[in-house]
Amino acid sequence: MGAFRSRNYRNYWAGFLTSIIGWQIQAVALGWLVLERTHSPLYLGLVSMSQAVATISLSLLGGVIADRVDRRRLLIFTQLGAFLCSFAIASLVFFDVVQLWHLLLIAFLFGSLQAFDQPSRQALIPHLVERPQLMNAIALGSAVWQSSRIIGPTVAGLLLAFVGTAACFYVTSVGFLVMVAALSSLRLGGQATAASRGGMLGDLKEGLGYIRGNRLFLLLIGMTFFNSLFGMSYVILMPVFAKDVLGVGSQGLGYLLSASGIGALTGTIIVSTLGGVRRKGLLVGVAAAVFGLLLIAFSQSPWFWLSLPLLGLMGAASSLYMITINTVLQAAVPDQLRGRVMGVYSLTWSLMPLGGMQSGTIANFFGAPLAVTIGGSLVVLMALWALAFQPRLRTV
Repeated sequence: MGAFRSRNYRNYWAGFLTSIIGWQIQAVALGWLVLERTHSPLYLGLVSMSQAVATISLSLLGGVIADRVDRRRLLIFTQLGAFLCSFAIASLVFFDVVQLWHLLLIAFLFGSLQAFDQPSRQALIPHLVERPQLMNAIALGSAVWQSSRIIGPTVAGLLLAFVGTAACFYVTSVGFLVMVAALSSLRLGGQATAASRGGMLGDLKEGLGYIRGNRLFLLLIGMTFFNSLFGMSYVILMPVFAKDVLGVGSQGLGYLLSASGIGALTGTIIVSTLGGVRRKGLLVGVAAAVFGLLLIAFSQSPWFWLSLPLLGLMGAASSLYMITINTVLQAAVPDQLRGRVMGVYSLTWSLMPLGGMQSGTIANFFGAPLAVTIGGSLVVLMALWALAFQPRLRTV
């Protein structure tokens, strides 16, 4: 593949894969740990909200910083910080002294690091490959996320069942160190910065003004925000479905999340073959509506064997429209604004834990199936509204 011809990108991709697999393992283990200690979906939402509040508060600043400093060094800093957080949780669990406030605090620190990590990653990619290879590099990066959703949860489920929770966090911490080594191996020239005369506040205003003046960007980012807040928050409640709804335990949780990852990877492969499709906006709207409908069906499934394929189809539908949106944005945004624009885009993923808070609250009083049904219904309504009343989407 084109991007792999670059030594810098090969090293970055290998470290990125290891780091993200570890991150997926940690996400499963953290959810299971919270539910095991509290027996309440509400606390799952609280931990998610703690992480989301930090990321949402700092992501815009993270985008500004990503356009002003050496992005490689900034990423090394965030990965070292993530290593320390994971190692701290692992040690607290290993010595059996972990408390809920520990998890809330460390989740907040993780969220703070992600606010600087995510826009820096997006802004670094163009410096790793030649311009003609950029789209291929973005696709390969998406494949890392999707494949890690298969490997990470499966490994997490096995570690939880046979080794213990602490092992999950220790493995994750090693993954972050591998990413540090990969970033340290990169050989990059000088990176242009784009600080305005107005300082950091001026830079932020410039980035927000660019998005505000581009109606297509506003629509696509808005759809992604909505999906992350009401659609993807089902992931936060997956431990509840595995333990209380389907009764399949920690191993079953790993299989459920892996099924979603398999579907997402399949969707990524499908998207890679649709480069010549002219009506990409129509694809975005239809895939979003299908995802919402599948989400409703999953929420009402009482059977493990039915939930697995539904999650697979959900993952494929989500990939179809999320990767298409990402591709359109990455191809259109100017390099000098990339960190700030992608910092705003990164907020979309930050809303997923915040959505987990509202879903966890509903689940705590009315059950997880109803919480996910409401989220799926809202996603369908948003997609239908965009298709019906936003002609700019249909013509992308």
